[in-house]
This record gives sequence, structure tokens and C-alpha cells, in this order.
Amino acid sequence: MFEIKAKDGKARVGVLKTNHGDVKTPNLMPVIHPRKQTIDVGKYGADIVITNAYLIYKNEDLKEKALENGLHDLINFDGPVMTDSGSFQLSVYGDIEITNKEVIEFQEAIGTDIGTSLDIPTAPYVTREQAEGDMEITLERAREAISYVKDNDYDMMINSVVQGSTFLDLREKCAEELSKLDADLYPIGAVVPLMEQYQYKDVVDVVMHSMKHLPDDTARHLMGAGHPMVFALAVAMGCDLFDSAAYILYAEDDRFLTTRGTIKLENLNEMPCSCEVCCKYTPDDLRAMDKEERVNLIAQHNLHVSFAELRLIRQAIYEGSLMELVEERCRAHPLLLDALRCLGDYSDDIEVYEPRSKKSAFFYTGPESLKRAEVTRHLNKMRARKTKKNLVVLAGNRKPYSKFINKDYKKFYLYSLDEDNLTEEELSKFEDGIPEGFDLNIKDENTDYLVFDIPFCLIPLELDEVYPLSQNEAPKINDEIAVEFARDFLVEYAEKYDNVLIHPRIVDLCELDYIDLYVDPERIKVRKNDLEKIKSIADYQFGDGAGEALFTGKIEIEKSKKTGKIRHIFDKKQNIVNMRASDSLLILSKLGAKRLYSCSEGMKNKVMISNSVESFARDGKSVFSKFIVDCDENMRSNDEVLIVNEEDELLAFGKALIGAKEMNDFSVGQAIKTRKGFKK
Repeated sequence: MFEIKAKDGKARVGVLKTNHGDVKTPNLMPVIHPRKQTIDVGKYGADIVITNAYLIYKNEDLKEKALENGLHDLINFDGPVMTDSGSFQLSVYGDIEITNKEVIEFQEAIGTDIGTSLDIPTAPYVTREQAEGDMEITLERAREAISYVKDNDYDMMINSVVQGSTFLDLREKCAEELSKLDADLYPIGAVVPLMEQYQYKDVVDVVMHSMKHLPDDTARHLMGAGHPMVFALAVAMGCDLFDSAAYILYAEDDRFLTTRGTIKLENLNEMPCSCEVCCKYTPDDLRAMDKEERVNLIAQHNLHVSFAELRLIRQAIYEGSLMELVEERCRAHPLLLDALRCLGDYSDDIEVYEPRSKKSAFFYTGPESLKRAEVTRHLNKMRARKTKKNLVVLAGNRKPYSKFINKDYKKFYLYSLDEDNLTEEELSKFEDGIPEGFDLNIKDENTDYLVFDIPFCLIPLELDEVYPLSQNEAPKINDEIAVEFARDFLVEYAEKYDNVLIHPRIVDLCELDYIDLYVDPERIKVRKNDLEKIKSIADYQFGDGAGEALFTGKIEIEKSKKTGKIRHIFDKKQNIVNMRASDSLLILSKLGAKRLYSCSEGMKNKVMISNSVESFARDGKSVFSKFIVDCDENMRSNDEVLIVNEEDELLAFGKALIGAKEMNDFSVGQAIKTRKGFKK
């Protein structure tokens, strides 16, 4: 059983429950060799390990001990143990002396926690015929294994491995077929050759296409990924578990693992980290040791670095800052940077899992940040936004923009006027301002005021305090990729308007075509309107029409005496919503929930729960995933949601802890933290 505790995009901190204890994910399973293991990996942070059932089966002495005393006693590890079936040996030698059914029986007999069917790992870049044939055998054996485990009522969890080589449609097909089998974990196999060749971009394609068809309520295991420099990227793609013998294999070759790559002992002048080994010994000390002692110490360092990186990744997920860490780590190697850019092409897939608001600000670290899910979400919302007749594009300075907006309105450039259709005489009329008879009536009621800034391109002035449009940090940006990205969106968006005025600084930065135009500052004076602001925030947060539905009647707006920010909104002393100071999003009250419900057609903003737990919701109790019948497909974690019964009656309201896809997949864990219920 797998349960999510925190999430950031597709990454999640979870708990995998096994017969020998719970495992916090993401996590690494060090490979334990059943014959020659010398390091107690549990002592250095391992919560779960993996070993090879086939190697034990082939060795009569090991086989006898495992059957008599159990696997955990054999490898001297009392936590959860996963076993591989011998598929690695199959890929190396072409054949092995065990059947799929026999290896499943053996794994159960020796007491493994998580067994694996005998899949066929297909190398990259083989023929499609071979990849498809191997995949069909893998699927057939997965079906046989799961059926056998269930029919015999085995107490062992079971892996079903996604194969398909580098043929992305085969990866999707394999994942889709496996997801119908209700396995306990889904490893993604045969990526080690890609990583050994530094083909990280292909790894991203393989993993992301596999993930599209794997259920969210099950842990995903990236097989053979054991280098700490790739952990953050893999976790961002939704991987929960890793396994590798790299910690000991690299040590045997006198190589130190780091998050920036691998370092040979012969090239070390200083120890690479602050672990116990690196603090206690010098490179010269290690070089002077006998081989066995040195290997053990370097392996300890490698384990320390690996587990420290996973702790850092889990903390970043809690904070909502994982992608900043990913962007930092992927700059350690040019081909990892290629992989990061490839991941940006899956921004729409990741956005579905991206929380609506986070504890941390959005940090722009380079052009790769432009493809982050937060940017994709905002631009999609802007494309769907209702517009007015005129657009004024202002230059952003400090945040919030509405407080520090550039006041220099004496000169704006008129953009998107087709100069080819105007004579020189007509063009000359613009030199002294707007010519008589030319329709450019810039007033508040028919004009949108947007701030131009990177990375979010265009920000409506009334939304400038909403997460992450204000809660972001970027250096002064003048790189061509970022400017072109923002320019392209500005040009696309400006086509919606009859008239567009653009601040000179933006025209110069983006090299836009324009007509000189001097405008009376009073004609485009930005006027603050708190009611319009909260209506715009409601529409942005809940959808078009929410603002009008929520804020009717005698609206009173209460602001913080200390900051001047809006805090509470009332109708005749009755609280409608509160505005959260950290992200300026609206938090519903009972009245607000009722009003939002009145304008939410279909499943919009709603989670439908089973009638069997209606009374618990009305009492304000949390909603668990297993009782969810339906939900708004656009729901994201941290959204304000309405809770309804199967007859669409409003029962309660609260905050979503997971998004729509997870609500539809999960049958365990809390889905909604209920704020208040409506008693009958």
C-alpha cells in the first residue's frame, strides 16, 4: 500500500507499507550481494534493500539457508527487502535456469517483501520487432505472476516492470496494460544502458511516456538509477524508488559519488564532503590503506552522499522548491541539462500535479525555468481569460507592481497598427498624439492593464499579489531566449484587443514594431478598485463568473492596518471570504461556499463523495480518497473545494490535499482537509 504525504509537481513524499515496516519515499534500495556483502547498509541509512533471488536460487548453500531461515536472516537485514527475479542475468547471458512461476514461488518461500516477475529487459536502440516481442513476453509473465500470487493468497507484494526499449509508444502500451493488473509497484526497466551512455534525454522520454499510463496510487521504481546526480531529476518525473550497486562498485574502482559527478581518488586533493569518512581521513590516508579497508570507507561515503541527497530532495518537496534543486543539479553535466530541457516539453503533464500554492517562492534560475508548470498554468489561464477592448502594457519594477508601478505615462507606443495600410501622411498624424476621429478611448471600464515581466510574461495588475505572480524572484533578465519567450506571448495576447499601448521600455527590449504616440497621462491613469480586484482574483482562482457570484450585496473590505493588504470581505457584516496573506488567494467561509456553489455548474470546484459518509462531511470531518465518487478534473492540490453528495447537495467545503488525478486513483489516505460542514 502506498500513501502520499507531500507533493510538488509529479514528485511526492510517500509511505510504502510492507510486511517488514514502512518506507518513506523517495528512497534508495542499495543492492545486497547475497554471497559477498561486507557493509551493513542499514547502519548508513538504508530503510529498504534489494537482492537477487536468482543468485540465491542457483547457489545450493544460499538456497538452503534462505529456505530454512528466511531471506532477511540470510542477508542480515531486518527491514523490507525487494528481490529481483534474474532478469539482469537473462539480459546478460540470454537464458537462465528458472521459469517465471518457479521464481515467484521461490521469492515467496524465502519471505521476500516485494517480488518481481521474470521480465525481459530490452536494450536501447534494438529493432522494433525485438522490442515488441520482448514486451509481449514481459506482459504475459506479469499477468501470470500476479494471477499466481493472488490465486495462492501469497503475502508478498509484486512488481510489474515496464519495458519497451526506446520505443515510446511501446512504453506507453506496456504501462497501460500493466496498470490493469493491479500490481503493488511499477518498476521502469532497462534504463541503465541509457544512463551509462549519458543519454539522459532519452531516459526522460522513456520515463515520462511510461508515467502517462501508470496509476498514481502505486509506487514507481526507476531500476538501476543509483547516482545521486540524477535523483532530483528522476523524482521530478514521479519516481519513488531507486536501486543500485553503484555505492560499492564505484568504491571498488576508487571512485567517490557526489551530486556533481564522480571523482577518482587519484585526482583528490581534498575530501569531497563532510561525512564521517571525509572528516576523519585525507586522500593520502585512503591511498595508503589496503584495498579492502579503503573500499569499505569509500562505499560508506557513497551511501552517505546518496541518502543525504534524498533527504534534501524530500525536504524540497515539503517546501515546494524541488524544481529549483533539479535545475541546479542538472547544470552539473551538459547532457543532464539537455534532459532538463526535454522535461520542459512535458510541462502540461506536470501541471496536472502541480499544487496551486506553495510555501516557497518561484526562483528563476535560467531559461529552463520558463517551462516550469507554474508558468504553463498562468499562460493557459491568461489565454482563457476574458478581455476588454483596449490593452495597456506597463513596465514592471518592484513587486507588488500595483504599488510600485512605473508612473511615466507621458509617452506610450501604439502597437499592432498595420502601417502598410497607412500613408505617410496618415502616419504623420500620430506625431502629436491621437489624431481626431481615431478610436482609442482608454478608460478603466474598457481597458486591461497588464504588467510585462519575466517569467510570467503578462500579469493583470489586479492579480499582481496572487501566487506565484508576486512570489517570484528573478535577476535582471536580458537573455535572448527569455525575452523571445515573453515577446511571443505578448504578440499572441495582443491580438485579442482593438488597441494596444506599450511602454517604451518593453518596445525596446522586445524590438517591437510601433508608432510614436504621445498620450495624456490622465487618459491611461491606473485607478485602484478593490472590488474589481477581488472579483478578478475570484475569477482567476475559481473560474469566470465566480467574482460576481461571491461579491454581491453590500460589500465591505477590511484591510490589515499594518500592511494595507486586503484580509476579510463581508456582505452586511457576514464574512464571505478571507484573503490569505502569503499568496493572496481566497479562503471560503460558509457564506462564500454557498455563493460559489450557486455558480458552479456540473462538477466545477466540486468533489462528490459517497452518500455513505455524508454525515461525516457535514460534521466537518476530513474526506478520504476511497469515498470520492467524482471531482472537477481541473482540481489541484491546495485548491478550495466544495464537497457534495451524490445528489449534488452541498455538504461542506475545504482544502484539497491532492489533485484530481490522484483523487481518482487513490483508495487510501486523506484527500480533503474539511474546513466546515453544513448540518442538516
